[in-house]
Amino acid sequence: MVMLLVRCHTLRTDVEAQPSPLCPSTACIMLLSRHPHLLPQPPFPVPGNHRSTVCFYEFDCLDSAYKLRIRQYLSFCDWLIAEKEREWKGPFYFIQGADPQFGLMKAWSTGDCDSGGDEWKQEIRLTEQAVQAISKLSPKPKFFVLCGDLVHAMPGTSWRKEQTEDLQRVLRTVDPEIPLVLVSGNHDVGNVPTPETIAEFQRTWGDDYFSFWVGGVLFLVLNSQFFYDASMCPTLKQAQDQWLDQQLSIAGQRKCQHAIVFQHIPLFLQSIDEDDNYFNLTKLVRKEMADKFSRAGIKAVFSGHYHRNAGGTYQDLDMVVSSAIGCQLGKDTHGLRVVVVTAEKLVHRYYSLDELSEKGMEDDLMDLLKEK
Repeated sequence: MVMLLVRCHTLRTDVEAQPSPLCPSTACIMLLSRHPHLLPQPPFPVPGNHRSTVCFYEFDCLDSAYKLRIRQYLSFCDWLIAEKEREWKGPFYFIQGADPQFGLMKAWSTGDCDSGGDEWKQEIRLTEQAVQAISKLSPKPKFFVLCGDLVHAMPGTSWRKEQTEDLQRVLRTVDPEIPLVLVSGNHDVGNVPTPETIAEFQRTWGDDYFSFWVGGVLFLVLNSQFFYDASMCPTLKQAQDQWLDQQLSIAGQRKCQHAIVFQHIPLFLQSIDEDDNYFNLTKLVRKEMADKFSRAGIKAVFSGHYHRNAGGTYQDLDMVVSSAIGCQLGKDTHGLRVVVVTAEKLVHRYYSLDELSEKGMEDDLMDLLKEK
């Protein structure tokens, strides 16, 4: 069996298309793997600057040429969907989570964060609870984004394969009508990423940076390790920088209702002028990026990494730092953030997993979704 996740509309072959944008579907790829004649022949006219949101978990039984054709075709479908999603269609909401980080709770409890982490049953249970809470929500969120540190084991270390497989198994239970967006963190690509660790992430989870549209809102997913230390992969950083400038130009021309960024490492935790530490970007880098985002009219940056809730503002830019699904390093609870997008503003609230599971969204947030 081919096990994978595709962030794309279900293809219209003999599978009925889903109404939500970027809908994850294993059915379309299963269909194409069994019936190659249904896949059109290339070329597929995707613009050169389009980075696909299509993401594969595992597809070992397909030969490489056919896998490439499927990826190219789904990228083309993905681009067509993006074109239709550029129009504002009214309020909606999405769910942000961060740092399931399978293995950290054991490692943190033993004081061995480098070599510990040989158990992750607690993280499995918490992530299952998060997925179940999200899947029960009505109306359904437009998507669920995980802002990095998917597993604790660094590239090339013990238990990485097992942690990855367990997380993939849990994520496959997300309601198929709720697209999943994955952001790379330092534990996913390494504190000092290399071309090899980036390639591994791409093979396992999908592109490390890309953009997508939902209901007239432009979302940018960034690899923040390039801002932290790109000394081993300067060419890859340069490629993201050039691509980001193109995307910010679209936002700066106000061709979208809002523009929102997802990345793992926060620009800052509370203030643009705070001291440098492990959990933020350096002053020089954060100021450069914050000014770029502010000039382009970026509404907010959502991140994780801190394992605590935090955040602040810089000019008109909102920096939102969400605590973890997994290990807590402060006094917050394991949780998720609900983000409501209206024509004028973003309203977000952090819920514990228990709260969201038992009570769902509060009435004032539901009322915002009813606004015209």
